[in-house]
Amino acid sequence: MKLLSKLSFLIAALLMFGQLTAQKPIDKKTLVTIGDEKVSVADFVKVYEKNNVLAEENYRESMQEYLDLYINFKLKVLEAEALKMDTAISFKKELEGYRTQLAKPYFADERVNEELLAEAYNRMTKDIRASHILIMVDENAIPEDTLAAYKKITEIRSEIKSGTITFAEAAAKYSDDQSARDREATPGQQNFRPGNKGDLGYFTVFNMVYPFESAAYKTNVNDISQPVRSKYGYHLVQVNDVQEAMGVAEVAHIFVALRADAGEDDSARKTEKINNIYQKLNEGMPFEEAVVEYSEDKGSAQNGGKLSKFTSSRVVPEFVITVNSLKPGEFAAPIRTLYGWHIIKLIDRETPGSFEEEAPNLKDRLAKDQRAQKSEEAVIASIKKENGFKVYDKAKTALFSTIDTSVLHKEYVASNLTALTKPVMKLGKEQYTQADLATFIEKNQKKVEKIDKGVYLNQLFDQFVQENCLAYMDSRLENMYPDFSDLMNEYHDGILLFNLTDEMVWTKAVKDTLGLQKFFEENRDKYYFGERVDATVYKIRKKQDVEKVAVLLQETEGDGDLAKAFDRDSIRSVRMTPGKFERGADNYVDNVDWKPGLIGPIKSDVEDLVVFVRIREVIPPQAKELNEARGLVTADYQNYLESNWIDELKQKYPVVVNQEVLEELLNSPR
Repeated sequence: MKLLSKLSFLIAALLMFGQLTAQKPIDKKTLVTIGDEKVSVADFVKVYEKNNVLAEENYRESMQEYLDLYINFKLKVLEAEALKMDTAISFKKELEGYRTQLAKPYFADERVNEELLAEAYNRMTKDIRASHILIMVDENAIPEDTLAAYKKITEIRSEIKSGTITFAEAAAKYSDDQSARDREATPGQQNFRPGNKGDLGYFTVFNMVYPFESAAYKTNVNDISQPVRSKYGYHLVQVNDVQEAMGVAEVAHIFVALRADAGEDDSARKTEKINNIYQKLNEGMPFEEAVVEYSEDKGSAQNGGKLSKFTSSRVVPEFVITVNSLKPGEFAAPIRTLYGWHIIKLIDRETPGSFEEEAPNLKDRLAKDQRAQKSEEAVIASIKKENGFKVYDKAKTALFSTIDTSVLHKEYVASNLTALTKPVMKLGKEQYTQADLATFIEKNQKKVEKIDKGVYLNQLFDQFVQENCLAYMDSRLENMYPDFSDLMNEYHDGILLFNLTDEMVWTKAVKDTLGLQKFFEENRDKYYFGERVDATVYKIRKKQDVEKVAVLLQETEGDGDLAKAFDRDSIRSVRMTPGKFERGADNYVDNVDWKPGLIGPIKSDVEDLVVFVRIREVIPPQAKELNEARGLVTADYQNYLESNWIDELKQKYPVVVNQEVLEELLNSPR
């Protein structure tokens, strides 16, 4: 399975990690024994409470259902451990990778985090629309390159401020962000796409890198910031608008596609279509019916036009402005985006809550954001203070005196390490020697120019100190934070569960072609087509071609022959869509009698379009072949394999539920 699938699976499995509640006498009792492993009430409840989202009245049912899931989970983990999957190098490497990520939130200073938290909340209450100009320069560039980039961005700012060029013009002319400029069409490869002239649309806290975000929130509307440095280079930020935060919106839309470089005829036709649809809505046509009838977004049309929920940074600015003008249940007049025309209906909108409501989520995001470096710096200072950090300058200086300028060219080789025994720093009871520092310098040196050797070596020493302080704390995390230890255990079990289930169920179902075929043959009666028609839909976009096409349709039945006839008569306005259609697959097929013959002309009531439908055959409900139902059959086969596997595991690791303890637990909701 793909990495994303694996991460989703682990997240689901790791919901089995919850907050401890007050201890009760029942908590120490054994609830279930799985093989030789005894699970206490407390251990199970800790897992259950995090994952349970059902109402209080469903407590008994949900608790019993979840116990079954938990038992299956533990059975698979026990089997994976019995197979020594947790000793594999690949497993250890993967678990260590997750540990590295999971450890990051623990390197945080509470006071600094509170300041960052207040700042983040204040920013999340506003959406900013801004444009930028970027002059790229590497964050580790030499001073000359950095200065050149700074001078260029400063000159651009002066040119804009003088009025000789607008910000948008300057973005298209100078910015290293290629999206600012038009992307010309390439036949057969890409369509024309207009440049954004630096306009980034709306965004809020955490959507941009921290220095850019701060510059935007500190700049007034219509003002231009001073040059701001990010890891990408130097930016100028122009704030175009500030609105109250849109939050998370859910909308439905009716979509009429129109390319950005569409000609006048296409533009007029599509504009007429969207306006006719809007008129029908105003006359009382239900929005959902209009979606099914007219929307060209076939994916969302199957769901009433609903789009995935979005925030301001995930959609074009026109959507944000429109959503902010609506109340739930209302729809707006058609709007044009670079994709085409939309009629937007607001279904629901969740704006930011109070500070107390938003703080938990903001804390999680802060811990993973670039601004967490501020907190990390405070943590390092605390580690030094609490563990008696000390630098031995004489030993450090003595080592530095043995290193020549080769280090500036990434050519230094640490040698004679056995003689470099003196400590250069101390942390707790740990001492770090000259040999440790020399090895670190050899490993981390880079080619640098026009920098003093002593200054550069001290920069490397600062990195040495920082990394060792963090490593010192990292090696003690499990002892310092029991919740981190529990989380690592959950990831350990989750990875094992995924790997073994993939081997025994998911991949097996795909590779076991004989088993899949046998399963299909034994369950054929589950996989059926509904009634269908073998038909072709002919859509004619030019009125002057309708009569000629109608004659050809009467004279010629085969689509291949028709295509030749259209080509012979230079008719380019007909789109043929042949296929086998079930109910709901095509509006025009749905709305004609399902009898063999040619039906039409049918005129669209929202656009300049005439349609004919030729039904060749009405196909009664019939069984699907494996190649026609492979996705469904594979999913069912996976469920079948997993069910049998669980039965086998229960034979190998007998499951004994203490019914008396379970009943006591069910009768005493937490």
